Amino acid sequence: MRILFIADVVGKDGRLAVKSLLPGITSDGVDLVIANGENAAGGLGITPKLARELFRAGVEVITTGNHLFRRAEIAPMLDEEPRILRPHNFRSRAPGKGYGIFTTSSGVKVGVLNLVGQLYMDPADDPVSAANAILDGPLADASIRILDFHAEATGEKQGMYHYLDGRVTAVLGTHTHVQTADEKVSSQGTAYISDAGMTGATNSVIGMDPRPVLEGIRTGLPQRYMPGKGDVELQGVLIDVDASTGLATRITRVKEPLEEEDDVSD
Repeated sequence: MRILFIADVVGKDGRLAVKSLLPGITSDGVDLVIANGENAAGGLGITPKLARELFRAGVEVITTGNHLFRRAEIAPMLDEEPRILRPHNFRSRAPGKGYGIFTTSSGVKVGVLNLVGQLYMDPADDPVSAANAILDGPLADASIRILDFHAEATGEKQGMYHYLDGRVTAVLGTHTHVQTADEKVSSQGTAYISDAGMTGATNSVIGMDPRPVLEGIRTGLPQRYMPGKGDVELQGVLIDVDASTGLATRITRVKEPLEEEDDVSD
């Protein structure tokens, strides 16, 4: 079986890329589509309207990260919609949960876990303890288990990969929006990439207009960041999995350019 993971969707152009490019990618046979949607609303956060838009486009599970609650209106939906995950190691009073088991059209169960890192990030609980609690608990019966590890430090992501090697199907790094070239499958069948990249405008600073970013660097003053414009790509990874064992057999980077303009809701 094959799982598509779409890297951090940034703003309107990122959503347009998902809507326009996903049918072509899945036409080759994809059993489950997961997308990190924490930047779908103007580059920071996600709203219920935009979550539904991604679901209509063909995304089946939405993972998130540290910017999730930049749009407060998403909070009630997290308790109502099991297909939207928030990092499980957020503080315990946060709405929603960070894991779920999702059944593909062929009847295969896939466990998805969402965690956030601690290094250079907002305060969060220990991701290792959180991973153990969920993998040994609610996701124990899922042979296929995908982790979206939303973290800043490459070393923390690599450490999590080595810790979970052989226990999960894939450890997929998100958050930095720069697709790395270190994709691999271990001898124990765990796929890994330090960062799956970003879905949005590539002529940007990690998806945002370079001008305010550079002004902030130059002056040290707060700036209003906006999504970049120009060339757009859908980035992510395809993971081939032996459904009988839950082991990954291959991981392939995805970099699909958006060729034609179209409209998408705000």
